[in-house]
Amino acid sequence: MTIKNLDNRVLLRVKAAVFLTALLPFAKLAVAAYADELGANPIEKMTHVTGYWALSFLLITLAITPLRRLSGCLWLMRLRRMLGLFAFFYAALHFAIYLVLDQFFDWQAIAKDILKRPYITVGFSAFVALIPLALTSNDAIIRRLGGKRWRALHRLTYPCAIAGVVHFGWLVKKDLSRPMMFALVLALLLGMRVAYRLAGNRTAHQKTV
Repeated sequence: MTIKNLDNRVLLRVKAAVFLTALLPFAKLAVAAYADELGANPIEKMTHVTGYWALSFLLITLAITPLRRLSGCLWLMRLRRMLGLFAFFYAALHFAIYLVLDQFFDWQAIAKDILKRPYITVGFSAFVALIPLALTSNDAIIRRLGGKRWRALHRLTYPCAIAGVVHFGWLVKKDLSRPMMFALVLALLLGMRVAYRLAGNRTAHQKTV
């Protein structure tokens, strides 16, 4: 076993550690809510925390492929699906808090919000786009779709991440330091993908010449 290739027993331990770590923000939020330690506006606090972690896990998921290329650690790819599902988990919590605690299932008010507030329009669009990605994250669906169609569908991750950063920036308005940090990380991750694609096309062209 090397750092680049882990055996199944070690990989299971790594996956369990990542799973428990990814649950920590939810656990801390639940404990704070139970202890009534969410501040003067608990709904706003829960909404912001879940949205922050949804976007964080989305970017962490996008970072897996570049990290695998840079490090040569193939086992990192075995974590990508779980991290992507945690991004959806926190996004679903984010939306559920807005739907249930903020709007109390007032569908008319929700529809007005989606149509009139650009940051909600963008955020809702990103959440809706994440749903088919979460639903197609099991092996049976991947086999049914075929690798090519599955990869094409999961490229929705890129516009979802862009929409998430825009949503965060429009929501914050004043202190843009965190949205800008997310934007820079996303730009780096997307830039690396473009660079790898161009390098791959150049290599393929050279082989055909």
